[in-house]
Amino acid sequence: QVQLVESGGGLVQAGGSLRLSCAASGRTFSHYVMGWFRQAPGKEREFVAAISRSTGSTQYADYVKGRFTISRDNAKNTVYLQMNSLKPEDTAVYYCAADYRMIISTLPSRYDYWGQGTQVTVSS
Repeated sequence: QVQLVESGGGLVQAGGSLRLSCAASGRTFSHYVMGWFRQAPGKEREFVAAISRSTGSTQYADYVKGRFTISRDNAKNTVYLQMNSLKPEDTAVYYCAADYRMIISTLPSRYDYWGQGTQVTVSS
């Protein structure tokens, strides 16, 4: 079992920045690909970004590429999502997730563990 707890969400004006954190506990953090997803009201959960277990390889959705940066600190069992140049359409609940596989996936169904989510609201 892996427990994930997100933090760092909040209300920000368009153009602003937020940094989300996801603290993991339980099994060895470095054994998991870590991903960030988001879900807006009335919409399906969608992929935002993911980072490999140890090489630091990353993948981003086109709609956040160049604005968001995912990183991880395996010594602190934490994954981060730095969000810059935020837009109102970025408003959603953001979830971190852990996948016990070697290859990054953009599919929510591939991830084994999920946090409870943190709300991000971007005002225009």
